[in-house]
Amino acid sequence: MSGRSESTLALFEQFRTLGDNDLIRLAQKGNQEAVSFLLNKYKSLVKMKATSYFLVGADKEDLIQEGMIGLYKAILDFRENKEASFRVFAELCIIRQMITAIKTATRQKHLPLNTYVSLARPTFNEGETERPLNELLHPGYTIDPLELLISSEEIENIKYCFNELLSSLEATVLSLYMEGNSYQDIARTLDRHVKSIDNALQRVKRKLDLHLKKSNELA
Repeated sequence: MSGRSESTLALFEQFRTLGDNDLIRLAQKGNQEAVSFLLNKYKSLVKMKATSYFLVGADKEDLIQEGMIGLYKAILDFRENKEASFRVFAELCIIRQMITAIKTATRQKHLPLNTYVSLARPTFNEGETERPLNELLHPGYTIDPLELLISSEEIENIKYCFNELLSSLEATVLSLYMEGNSYQDIARTLDRHVKSIDNALQRVKRKLDLHLKKSNELA
C-alpha cells in the first residue's frame, strides 16, 4: 500500500469521529479528502433516492450520477446556521438535481433521459391535426416533466393497468408506440391496418382515463 493510500485511510478514520458540520467546514475550505469522505458517506442516500424514484426510459445509473452532482453541490452550499441538518439539505439537493436533469433533457430532447420525447410524439387521426401522445392519454393536459418521476409504489399500479385493463393488442400497440414507432410501422409489424392501431390507442386512452378517475376518487 502506498504512503498516500495509507495517509488517506488514516484521514478517513479520523473523519469518522467528526460530525457532518465539522466535515463540511473542512470540505468548504478545500480539503478534498473531506469532500471524498462525505461523497462516500452519503452515496447510499443517493442510491436510495435513485431506487425510490423510477424514470421511465432512463438507466438507474443516470439518476445516481445526477444525484452525486446534487450531493456535491450540497457540500459546497450548506450553511449550518440556516439548515436544520446536512442530511436533510443534501436530500433536497439530490432530488432537485435529478429533477433539473429531467427538465433539461425534456427541453433539449437528449438521450437517455428522453421519455418525455417519446410521450410527446405526435399521433395522427383522420380529420384531425397532429396530437402528442400526452394529449391522447390526457386531453387538454400537458405532462409536466416532474411527473416522469414515478414513485416505485406506483410502478405496481402501472403493471396492473397493462396486465388487467389492456388487451394484448392494446398493450402491444402502446408499448411499440412509446418505443418510437409510427402508426405505419406498428401496423406493418402487427400486420394490421393503421386505423386498427389508432382505434387501439383510443381504447387505451379511455381505459386509462377511467382507471385514473377511479384511483383519484379512492385517494
